[in-house]
Amino acid sequence: MHITDYELFAVPPRWLLLKLETSDGLVGWGEPIVQGRLRTVRSAVEELVEVYLLGEDPLRTEYHWRKLYQSGYYRGGPVLMSALSGIDHALWDIKGKHYDAPVYELLGGHVRDRMPVHQWVGGETPEEVAKEAIQRRDQGYTALKMNATNEFGPLEPPAAVETARKRVAAVREALGDDLHLGVDFHGRVSKSMASRLVEALEPYGLMFIDQPVRPEHSEALAALAEGTTTPLATGERFYSRYDFKPLLTDGSVSVLQPDVTHVGGITELRKVMTMAEAFDVSVVPHCPLSPVAFAANLQAGFASHSAVMQEQDLGLHDPDESVGLAYLDDPQQFDFDDGFVKRPTGPGLGIDVDEAYVRERSRGDVNWYNPVWHHDDGRLAEW
Repeated sequence: MHITDYELFAVPPRWLLLKLETSDGLVGWGEPIVQGRLRTVRSAVEELVEVYLLGEDPLRTEYHWRKLYQSGYYRGGPVLMSALSGIDHALWDIKGKHYDAPVYELLGGHVRDRMPVHQWVGGETPEEVAKEAIQRRDQGYTALKMNATNEFGPLEPPAAVETARKRVAAVREALGDDLHLGVDFHGRVSKSMASRLVEALEPYGLMFIDQPVRPEHSEALAALAEGTTTPLATGERFYSRYDFKPLLTDGSVSVLQPDVTHVGGITELRKVMTMAEAFDVSVVPHCPLSPVAFAANLQAGFASHSAVMQEQDLGLHDPDESVGLAYLDDPQQFDFDDGFVKRPTGPGLGIDVDEAYVRERSRGDVNWYNPVWHHDDGRLAEW
C-alpha cells in the first residue's frame, strides 16, 4: 500500500481539511490549519506531501513524522508544524482503518470510557456572560471557559482589573461551585498586569487561567505560579515537545493546552502528554476547530492518563443544529451526555466525513483573518 493522491478543502468558517488517498482505496482525513493563515499552510501541505509522501507507505507514521520535521534544515513554527499536524492526522486515520481499530488502540489502548469537555461562553457585560453560562450549564456542560477581558494595556488602573473581576464573579455566582470555570487571558495581559489580575481572580476557585502572558514571555510564568494557588495553563501557541520542555522543567504551569492541529498531530501530542505525566501536569488540549481536529484530540486523549478534559466548540449538545458537525455523515457521531463525550469505537479517527458536503462547502471563498485591535491611542493591541 502506498499514498497515491491528496486533496485540500477550505471550508467555512475557517478550516482546512486534508484528504489522503492510498493504493488500496483507504482514505485518511486531517486538519492542517493556522487560523488566519490558511493559504500559507495550504502551500506548506502541498510541498510536504508532494516532495516527501506520494508513493510512500502510509503506515510508517513515526518515520514520516520525523522525515517531515527533520528534512528541512529550518524547522518548527506554526506553519510547518500545522501542515505536518494535518498530514499526521490523516496518516493515523489510514493506519487505524487498515488495522480496523481506533487510533487509541494503536497507542496502547483506552484508559477511560468517557472524556469531559468544556465549552466557551461569551458576552460583553457580566450579565451577558452569566446568562450564557447558565444556558450552557442547562445544555449539559459541566465545565466552561470565558475570556477575562478585551484589549488590556501594559499599565491599567484598578478599575480595569475590577471590571475583569466582576465578569468572573458574575459567572461564578450564577453557576455556584459545582461547575468548572476556566478563564482565558488570551495573551492579552502584560507581565506587569498579569500578577494583579491573577490575584484578583484567586477567590473564584478557577479550573485554570489560560495564557496569562503571551508565549513570547513564558519565562514569567514560573514567578506568576509561585504567587497563586490558581492553576496556570498555556500551550495553544506552542509547536512541539521542545517548546513545552522548559515549562515542565521549571514547574511554571499546572495545565498544558497543546493543539493537535499545531503541535505536530497525534504523534507529537501523544509525546507531550507522556512528558506531562512525568511531571504531574494535566493536559487539556485546545480545539476550537472542526470535528476532524476534535476526533484527533480524542484519540490521543483516550489513550493518556494525563489528558483530563477536552476543549470543543462544536455544539455537541445539539448536533442537528451544529455548523461544524454538519461535515460528518452522521452529526450524532460524538455521543455527548452529562458533560462528557463517550469513547468512539470506529476505526481510525472514529468519524465518517461527509465528503460531498465538504466539496459543496469548499466552493466558496474561505479566508478568515482574526480581528486587529487597537488601544485608545492607536497602538496595536493583542487579540
